[in-house]
Amino acid sequence: QVQLVESGGGLVQAGGSLRLSCAASGRTFSSYAMGWFRQAPGKEREFVAAVSWSGDSTIYADSVKGRFTASRDNAKKMVYLQMNSLKPEDTAVYYCAAGPLAGTGEFSYYYWGQGTQVTVSS
Repeated sequence: QVQLVESGGGLVQAGGSLRLSCAASGRTFSSYAMGWFRQAPGKEREFVAAVSWSGDSTIYADSVKGRFTASRDNAKKMVYLQMNSLKPEDTAVYYCAAGPLAGTGEFSYYYWGQGTQVTVSS
């Protein structure tokens, strides 16, 4: 069992940066891949980024590639999403998730956090 709590969201101007954090509890955290997803108002939840259990491998949605960086610290049981050059279209609730595979589909993940709001003003 893994519990996840996101933090770090807020209001930022276009072009700015935010770092989201996801704190995990549970003894098996280091064995799970971690993903980041987001859901904008009126839209379906979409994949943003994922990082393997070791942190050695990452994948990104095309829309955030080159601007966002996912990382993890297994000793601290933390996952991060560094978001740079933010755009208004990045506005969404951001979720972290844990699962056996660092995939792009929601079905890859068993555990989900409650989400943190990110709002990017133009």
